[in-house]
Amino acid sequence: MCTWGTLSLPIMKIALLSDIHANLPALEAVLADIEQQDPDLVFCLGDLVGYATWPNEVIDRIRRLRIPTLAGNYDVGVGLRSDDCGCAYKTEQDKANGVRSISYTNSVVTEENRAWLRGLPRHIALDLEQEDRKFRILFVHGSPRKVNEYLFEDRDEKSMLRIMQDAQAHVLAFGHTHKPYHRILPDTDGSFRHAINTGSVGKPKDGDSRACYVMLDIPLTFTPSQPERLEAVFVRVPYDTQQTAQAILASPLPEVFADMILNAY
Repeated sequence: MCTWGTLSLPIMKIALLSDIHANLPALEAVLADIEQQDPDLVFCLGDLVGYATWPNEVIDRIRRLRIPTLAGNYDVGVGLRSDDCGCAYKTEQDKANGVRSISYTNSVVTEENRAWLRGLPRHIALDLEQEDRKFRILFVHGSPRKVNEYLFEDRDEKSMLRIMQDAQAHVLAFGHTHKPYHRILPDTDGSFRHAINTGSVGKPKDGDSRACYVMLDIPLTFTPSQPERLEAVFVRVPYDTQQTAQAILASPLPEVFADMILNAY
């Protein structure tokens, strides 16, 4: 685990982006929006590559900006030059398309970028101290247990709470499902824990084709016993989806990936 440290600020704004999936136009639009928001910190929760045509450009952009970044399951697969991205495909056709996707990505990613992906951490912990109160924000890609575990919004409350308790996370932020949500879970000691899915920058699956990222607003008055004090704003950013779709259609990637970009499924 990478522990970012203990911080004490009157208010904290943290931008979280995840699941870019080699979609450079979406990433550029999100980065421009984040710059306007002027957060204190920016973190990337993984899956920079796969499914679209700009894996090197996406990696180079994130590296150039020195954004602290986690390894997503796709990043792990490409970092190891594996033919398995750790994805849960529902049909044989989906699986075959996935094989084509990681094969293409492996064929174009530079060895320097592959080595960089291989070195990314799986967790980042941010310990905050507000008026002598301490709490932990934990960033992961899938879950604290596995990089490719899906934490869907309808997960049983007891199961979600147990995962957060075991990870000692008052706030757990993650991606992987490509569907944004914020759940506030009552704990046994009267406090509350927050489960926040960032959605996806480059491949949303919630019917909204705009890129998605999260802005966390954590004021001085936040404590785990006052859940309303933490605000998670899901920011949707329009970008040129046709540009990404046309690039996919002109590549060896499956054509259906272009339709997924346009219709967000």
